[in-house]
Formats: sequence, C-alpha cells, structure tokens
Amino acid sequence: MIGELAGLLRPMLSPVARRLPELVVGLALLLTALGGLALAGAVVHDAAIDRDRAVAAAEVLNGSTFQRTLIRFAAADGQTVVPERGVFYPRGLAPGAVIAVEYDLTDPEVVRVAGRSALDGLPAVLLGVLGVWAVLGPLALWLRVRRAGPPG
Repeated sequence: MIGELAGLLRPMLSPVARRLPELVVGLALLLTALGGLALAGAVVHDAAIDRDRAVAAAEVLNGSTFQRTLIRFAAADGQTVVPERGVFYPRGLAPGAVIAVEYDLTDPEVVRVAGRSALDGLPAVLLGVLGVWAVLGPLALWLRVRRAGPPG
C-alpha cells in the first residue's frame, strides 16, 4: 500500500524535488524580507512616536513572553493604557520595574522604552538574517550540487 502511494505521489513531487535548491533560496529570501519589514515597521512606529511624542512612567507587568513585554502607564489624558502588543525594544526589563516610556499621543498603543529606537533591533535582525543564510545557503548549494550529479 505504501509503495502504491509513493508511486502516485512521485510524479507530483518530482518537479518540487528538482526545484528544491531554488525553493530553499526562496525561503531564505522570504525570511530576509520579513526581517527587513520588521525593521521598517519599527522605523515607522518610531517616526509616529517622534511626531507626537509624550513621556510617561510605566510599570512592567507579569505575564510577559518572549514576543512581548507587557506594561501599564497613564496617558496624558488620564487613561490607563496596557498596550496589547507590549512595549517596543524591551531588552532587560523585569516585572515590577518602573521605566520611562515614550508613546504616540494620538495612539498610546504605540509605545517604546524611552531612549531606545529601531536601531536597537538592528543587531537582532542582522543576526537572524545571517543565521538564516548560514544554514540555508550551504543547504541550497549542497542540493544544487547533488542535483547536478557527479562531474563527468
């Protein structure tokens, strides 16, 4: 039964197998573009904050994860804000700490740790992109050489 299934799938998967090196490079390019878009998004948020900036003291909350660090602060209008996406550039924050934050007066959900910017995210993005290419680049080359077969 498995042999029959393999026989049915082989014609469909053969073109994919032939294009595997290109698919691996495409994946690496996609991940590189995502890193660039993340950095561009951070620059856009920084510009929004710088355009209409307010400063507040915020408390770092429990329940933070790797993807986001939760904070609570009082906006200029007296509203208590707990940004759903957390604070940008949270490196080194611990629950219970009180920190200075800068936020966009028109959208208090857009908030960053005071004194930090998109440049703080640059090393992480660059390391991530380098890691992607360090793994997927050689894999794509190996697959290409393997596809070409032995020299001769």
